[in-house]
Amino acid sequence: MTIFYKYGGKLYINVTNRCSCNCTFCIRQNGDTVGDSGSLWLEHEPSFEEIVKAFEAIDITGFTEVVFCGYGEPMERLDIVLQTCEYLRRVSKLKIRLNTNGLSDLINGKPTAHLLKGLVDTVSISLNASNAKEYESVCRPSFGENAFPAMLQFARDCMQSVERVIFSVVDIIPKQEIEACQKLADEMGIPLRVRVYEG
Repeated sequence: MTIFYKYGGKLYINVTNRCSCNCTFCIRQNGDTVGDSGSLWLEHEPSFEEIVKAFEAIDITGFTEVVFCGYGEPMERLDIVLQTCEYLRRVSKLKIRLNTNGLSDLINGKPTAHLLKGLVDTVSISLNASNAKEYESVCRPSFGENAFPAMLQFARDCMQSVERVIFSVVDIIPKQEIEACQKLADEMGIPLRVRVYEG
């Protein structure tokens, strides 16, 4: 079972296969691996103890950052993410990044960005659309029309609690939509990263 995997010089943590979105471009539809990660479909959601054991078994030499990003939305397991961050802070000097769809508040039924303070260095939020209608069409969130404004609010809240917040879009969405996303990101004062689709 793959909990930690290495890809593109980064160390990633795969803690769940659950996700509140079903994005049209999701790489999960194309296979079960990223690079030579081994299957990212989990036999079961790893316990904190299993995460610790897996971390102790890998060589982190040369890595500067660990990223919560696997075949699911990490904030589906908020408590495990927070507990793992606390552990990583104790035992390593790795920077911690959270890659998320930004729907944590809806998933967990409460504001959550403030809980990341002091535990997460960077939050990268998948934007992928410039408005609610396009977001529903592309990301197909289970929360429907409530998803897009909740994601933007989570981003604003993260700016108050986390050192670095960025938006990302995948480069397979239309160019005019990428430009509209850039405009929205600029208005919010959040950098936008255009990611190369690797499906």
